[in-house]
Amino acid sequence: MPRIKTKLLALAVLPAVVLPALAGCSDPGASAAAASPSPSTARNGVVYNTSPEQNRIRAQKDPAAAAAVPPAIGKDGKLTVATTAGSIPLSFHATDDKTPIGVEVDIAQLVADKLGLALDVQVTSWENWPLKTQSGDFEAVFSNVGINKDRVKLFDFSTYRAAYMGFEAKKSSTYNIKGADDISGLKVSVGSGTNQEKILLAWNKDLESRGKAPATLQYYSSDADTILALSSGRTDLNIAPYPSVSYRENTRNDLKVVGEVNAGWPSETLVAATTLKGNGLAPAITDALNSAIKDGSYGKVLARWGLSEEALPESKTVTEANFGSAQTGKTQ
Repeated sequence: MPRIKTKLLALAVLPAVVLPALAGCSDPGASAAAASPSPSTARNGVVYNTSPEQNRIRAQKDPAAAAAVPPAIGKDGKLTVATTAGSIPLSFHATDDKTPIGVEVDIAQLVADKLGLALDVQVTSWENWPLKTQSGDFEAVFSNVGINKDRVKLFDFSTYRAAYMGFEAKKSSTYNIKGADDISGLKVSVGSGTNQEKILLAWNKDLESRGKAPATLQYYSSDADTILALSSGRTDLNIAPYPSVSYRENTRNDLKVVGEVNAGWPSETLVAATTLKGNGLAPAITDALNSAIKDGSYGKVLARWGLSEEALPESKTVTEANFGSAQTGKTQ
C-alpha cells in the first residue's frame, strides 16, 4: 500500500490527539504477532532473519555526534535502550525466545555505533518504559513510540520513522477502511489503552452522533488469540501498527491490509527515540540518526525489514518548546 509521498514530505511536527502521558500511542505490543515466520522470501521480497545471529548493519562512529553525548550518560561506555519486543518486524524475540531483534533494535544499534557506545538492549513492557526512563534505568526508548503533546512534557524525542496504524482483515474480505463510516457495525479487535483504541472510540462517537451503528471493539488476552479471532471470522478487523499488519500480509496467505490511518489522527505524528526531558541526549541521537541517514546505513536497515516506505529524509529533535511548530518540508 504505497504512501502519498508529497504529503509526507510536507509533514510538520504537529500536535497529535490528546492522550494521557503514559498511555499507549503506537504500542507494538498491542498488535498481534504472526505465527512462526518462514525463512523463505516474503511477498514483498524480504527474507526476514529471525535467528539470534543477526549480522546487523553497522555504522562508523561520528565524532561530532559522539562529542554531543552528555558525560553523565556516556561515562559507562553504553547506551541503555528499552524496547518492548512485542511485534514483528518492530521488535520481537528471535527464534531462541530470548534475543531481542527487529528494526527498532537495528536502528538503536546504528545510533549507538554513531555515538561510539556499546548497545545495551533491555526488554520491558509498554506500561513500564515511561517510569523507568524517568528513573534513569533507560537512557533511550526505541519501541515505536509516537510523539504527542502530553509526552513532550516528560520526554524529548528524535524522529526516525513515519507513524501509521493499519487495518487488517481476512483476504476474502472487501473492506476498504478510510474513516469512521467504514467500520460502522463491524467487530474490530484493538489493544486496550492504545492510541489505536482512542482512534476507534473517537470514530464510534462520531458514528453515534450521526445515528449510525458504532463498531464493536473486542479485546483479547494474547496476540495469538487476536489473530486467531480475525482469521476465524470472530472479528472483522484488527488495527495495529502498520509495519506489523504489512508483515502479516506479506508472510501469511489468509490476511491482508485494508486501510491505514496516521497514528496521531486527527493530526499527524512520527515515531521517535524517546529520552528524558532536558538531559541533553536527544540532540546527540538526532545527530547520530542524521549521520546514519547520510551514509545510507539507515536506509539499509529499513529495507532489511521491508519498511522503506516509513523512511524520513531527516531526523528532528522535538521538545515541549518546539512541539507543534511548523517545520514544513523538513520532516516527512
